Amino acid sequence: MRDRLLHLHLAVWLGQWPAGPGLHVVRSHRRALPAWDGRLRPAIAVSVGGSTVLSVPPDRVTAARDLARDCPRRLLPGLPVAVGHAGWAVHDDVFRWSRAPAKLPDVGEWVAPTVPGLPPWLRLFDQPVLVVWDDRGRYLAGAGVKWHDAYGRELAVETVPAARGRGLARRLVAQAARRVLDEGAVPTYLHNRRNGASARVAEAAGFPDRGWRSFGVYPS
Repeated sequence: MRDRLLHLHLAVWLGQWPAGPGLHVVRSHRRALPAWDGRLRPAIAVSVGGSTVLSVPPDRVTAARDLARDCPRRLLPGLPVAVGHAGWAVHDDVFRWSRAPAKLPDVGEWVAPTVPGLPPWLRLFDQPVLVVWDDRGRYLAGAGVKWHDAYGRELAVETVPAARGRGLARRLVAQAARRVLDEGAVPTYLHNRRNGASARVAEAAGFPDRGWRSFGVYPS
């Protein structure tokens, strides 16, 4: 069931899934619409094995295909221009998901993203966020759930420097993942391939590295 949910999520999120070997540039109206935070994501790709699905707005398919054909080694740095957003950032991430989050004890409470004391990044969410406070009510760590579609929700987590090393992030990710699964969706987790700390959090929370990759163009 969870594999089916993942496939449904990727088919909806990208516009096509799965695909055969090679790079497949597909059109999706979602790339021309605001994402979970109200900002565009004009290019999103997921790769596994020798197959990559790159999702772009309908009017940018030709430009992206031309770039992939003529300059395959320049695909990532050239992608912002190809999708009409020169100067935007390119992300190149490990793509993870979990069917069985680690059995770590809950550590946070679900609160509205408008609650005082939260950092700006958690205020971008329009759904409840998961937060750890200290004994004086100050923010220590938090996790947000990016609602991409009915089938898949991406988790994001952050801990203030003074509270790192306590295992808060992994417990928040596992707790949030259980809630996503209980609600009938599959939890995903993306991080930069060079971010060892985030990779360790993911592994400890029950999100193994299966060799999947995601890249895309995001607002700077």
